[in-house]
Amino acid sequence: MIRAMAAVVLVLFVAMSAFAQPRTAAGPGGYPTRPIRVLVGAPAGSGSDLMTRVVSGRLSERLGQSIVVDNRPGAAGAISLQLVKQATPDGYTVSTLAAQSVTAMLLGTVSINLQKDVTPVVLMIRQPYLMVATPSLPANSVKELILLARKKPLVYASSGTGTIVHLGMELFKSMAGIDMTHIPYKGSGLSMIDVMSGRVQLAITNTLTATPLVRSGRLKALAVTSPQRLRVMPELPTVAESGVAGYELRSWYGLLVPNGTPGSLIAFLNREVSGVMNLAPVKNRLAADGAEAAEANTPAQFRGVISAEIAQWGKIIEKLGIGKK
Repeated sequence: MIRAMAAVVLVLFVAMSAFAQPRTAAGPGGYPTRPIRVLVGAPAGSGSDLMTRVVSGRLSERLGQSIVVDNRPGAAGAISLQLVKQATPDGYTVSTLAAQSVTAMLLGTVSINLQKDVTPVVLMIRQPYLMVATPSLPANSVKELILLARKKPLVYASSGTGTIVHLGMELFKSMAGIDMTHIPYKGSGLSMIDVMSGRVQLAITNTLTATPLVRSGRLKALAVTSPQRLRVMPELPTVAESGVAGYELRSWYGLLVPNGTPGSLIAFLNREVSGVMNLAPVKNRLAADGAEAAEANTPAQFRGVISAEIAQWGKIIEKLGIGKK
């Protein structure tokens, strides 16, 4: 009994210590005075989840308040976006926004209008993708992959229908003149399990998820989707230089709040999150996995990014002939 009581006391002490973090910033009205919930529209282990936890940990230190990451995967972020849309606009429920939700909205997978139903706060991260394959795939480059796809049927995974990685692979197929079968999953973490096991042959996925798996040998990297090679993987060629000239695919993550959130709170969150993104440990952690912290930006600038992405992907979707059924 004594040992049990001691254990309870220890747990309470740790919990109280978490709330006793030295505070370096306070918002309007002393905000935050209670834990903040961050909705993530992807499962644990996904790029969006990993990014959110890196930022949330440092933001919690600055605010002296707990930040709870609440994973709500499914429908390319639709669940988390619906929850933040319906939340009380008091700054205690926020949501990450992944670029894939833009394409999902255009295809009708996400019913929320990103330009009207939620309010942008700040763009946090930009990153390219990696084209990865199961280690047993008899192709070690994009050129070899194209030749293989012309000889035998291949299957690729995505983190969901309508996501950027889905459309990115469809764009690759179109530009390379090949065909492959698409298998959608509920998040990149789940899709990577089947690529590693060989149930599906390949995928395009974010660097945060893929880089550790490539380094450990559980995935084979074929190319990076940015115009330039990654500094952390300089030996890995781009898709464009591997025979598919002009191919490019990038992603980003940002922060949203419900409409009606006071402008003072939005400005405070923008400033504090931007401060976190400028910390050397955060930049180094992201760079190690091929991502980069976005330069400081305003809510209006982030809204502009969303609008530009909607216009760009709208044209690509129309060109590929992919639309609502």
